[in-house]
Order: sequence, then structure tokens, then C-alpha cells
Amino acid sequence: MHPTIARMQEVVAKGDESLIHALLAEDVRFLPPTYYKTWTGRDPVAAVLGHVGQVFSEFRYRRVMGEGKDWALEFQCKVGDLDAVGVDLITLNDAGLIQEFEVVMRPYKTIGALRDAMNARVMTDARFLKYREALS
Repeated sequence: MHPTIARMQEVVAKGDESLIHALLAEDVRFLPPTYYKTWTGRDPVAAVLGHVGQVFSEFRYRRVMGEGKDWALEFQCKVGDLDAVGVDLITLNDAGLIQEFEVVMRPYKTIGALRDAMNARVMTDARFLKYREALS
């Protein structure tokens, strides 16, 4: 297994954006499951993923599939009292950092709860006034 993927499994559920930050390429692209827009850039993506780690509970990876630069990590978690399963689709760059990170999740009701919880957190984080520029 690639060292970045192994490290990601250790840090993603902790919700510590500084640990996640070190795994991301400078121009990383993050495609969330809650809307059809993309976050671009290490600082904004690390901040978003840090908040996600605080919203998810009982997070664990169930399966890891991939090789080389392309990986799929199946997870399960809770958002509040709702269960969810999903897949992190990750592409690494030549330096072994995460270049693209897309999350696919179900069920729909849990995605709605995630969206609401994330909106509430982001609205209290002043950095997102600036990070809004990273959303396309």
C-alpha cells in the first residue's frame, strides 16, 4: 500500500487538519458528496476535511482498493444518529501527495445531514470568507 494512503487511514477520522494538510498537493481538488462544486487548494481542502472529521463519528475504513496513483477507500460512519457508507476516490500525484479527492456517499438523508452540519461549522469559521474563492 502507498504510504500516503496508509497515513490517510490513520489521520482522516481525527479531524486534525494539520495532519491532513501534510498529505495534500498544493493544488489538490476536493469533490464533496454534498454538492456539485469543487474545492481547490491545500489550505481550504484541509480545513474542509478537518471539519468533516469533526462531523463524522464512528468513522472507519472497511476496504482499501487500488495501486499506483489510483485508490478507492470504502468507509462507514455516522452523521449524528444516521448511518452512512461511502467511498473516497483518491488520485496521487508524482510526489505521492493527494491530487484529487472525491467522496461518494449514501444514503441521501445522511448526505443532507452532513451538508447541514458542515454549513453550520463553516459559517462559524472566518477563514471560509477567504476560502470561498477556492470553490468552483
